[in-house]
Amino acid sequence: MPNAANPTPAASDWKKNLAASIHSPETLARVRPVDAAALEAVCARYPMRINPYWLSMAQRPGDPFWRQAVPDVRELEDGIAEGDPLAEETQSPVPGLIHRYPDRVVFLVSDRCAMYCRHCMRKRRVGRAAGPGREAIAAGIDYIRATPAVEEVILSGGDPLMLEDAALEEILARLKEIAHVKLLRIHTRMPSSLPGRITASLVAMLGRFHPLFVNTQFNHPAEMTPEAAEACRRLVDAGIPLGCQSVLIRGVNDDAGTMAALMRTLLAQRVRPYYLHQMDPVRGTAHLRTPIETGLGIMAALRGRIPGIGVPQFMIDLPGGGGKVPLLPESVVSRKPGIWRVRSYDGKIYDYPVSSGAPEKGAP
Repeated sequence: MPNAANPTPAASDWKKNLAASIHSPETLARVRPVDAAALEAVCARYPMRINPYWLSMAQRPGDPFWRQAVPDVRELEDGIAEGDPLAEETQSPVPGLIHRYPDRVVFLVSDRCAMYCRHCMRKRRVGRAAGPGREAIAAGIDYIRATPAVEEVILSGGDPLMLEDAALEEILARLKEIAHVKLLRIHTRMPSSLPGRITASLVAMLGRFHPLFVNTQFNHPAEMTPEAAEACRRLVDAGIPLGCQSVLIRGVNDDAGTMAALMRTLLAQRVRPYYLHQMDPVRGTAHLRTPIETGLGIMAALRGRIPGIGVPQFMIDLPGGGGKVPLLPESVVSRKPGIWRVRSYDGKIYDYPVSSGAPEKGAP
């Protein structure tokens, strides 16, 4: 725990930051105004980890950093049944590997993160076990090798960058040996949650596995600290395309102004806004979820007001394993033969001529 005798580790020292993370309400109560007794039951079900880097920014109850990291008694009060709402387990041919779409798999290579987000889609499993061992990793690689339809492998978790460089390199190298695997992708929150993890040695190692893409998660513009910006710079300068999958969170980014600022901040650091996720119906997250209409309203406000390259897709993940689907604000007002009435970004209505096109030559 950071204190006078044990100062906060430098943001660049990721291992010391992890070692100094806060896991218990009692410890958190020594440095932040929380009711430790009330949070014990929450942390018994949904583990807490707040590393010193993130804690240094979570100063006040309800601020964007606080809401994402500090447990809340409301996590035990929502009415959603405990379980696997996205049917990941039923789409796992081997434990820890999700094969939902024909050409790609999600490979869960870690069950740990540098900070346990209270809105996590895998809240039911992250931080509870030691994580997949060598046998589970080997079984996942064997499945990928035996399944020629798989062209892309997405390393996820938990956070894959919780692995030591050598362990991560071994996984990437074994995947790279499989002829039908064309793309590798890593999903990590480290650039925002613990940017010191993005070391020069890590980036040099990742650069040996192109084409490799990294998607990260920033949910508020204030998360782009100088340390986070440096982490993003290192990845992009190494030729690694960097995208962002933000999550719409009540009280963090559920207004158009904050979201527009976030997207501009990402673009300034050469991070491509990719998805804006409607929070999944996961038990323990109801107090953080927003109505779908909120997301649609934000998307309507972004359109035409920030560069098109900075407008993410607003995504919902269908329950029961149906997969991700983009939602768009309604632009088409009405349709008549030859004319569609369309609403512009600023609410004006225009008539757009529609035709079926000229008949092909020789057509009757």
